[in-house]
Amino acid sequence: MTIKEAQETVDNWIKEYGVRYFSELTNMACLTEEVGELARIIARKYGDQSFKEGEKCDLSDEMADVLWVLLCLANQTGVDLTEALARNLAKKTQRDATRHINNPKLK
Repeated sequence: MTIKEAQETVDNWIKEYGVRYFSELTNMACLTEEVGELARIIARKYGDQSFKEGEKCDLSDEMADVLWVLLCLANQTGVDLTEALARNLAKKTQRDATRHINNPKLK
């Protein structure tokens, strides 16, 4: 599935099952919440914390939740994420062409 297809799929799902998009502010709060849930799993799986008994630990599901809300925000604000990602990649490539290669901390 392409990014464009993902945006269209989410939009179609919202129209069929979701009644309407939540407000942009609500979705921003939801995105923050989902990123927090993802961070909790990463802290427990790769960091120093341990999982609590019965705690959910599906990293892929949390990443998908973050992506879902991001796609919703893009749709409702008119952002084409395919174009935005291409522009962002070009910006990073130009800006960081030698930055990371020459960083002694990464050797």
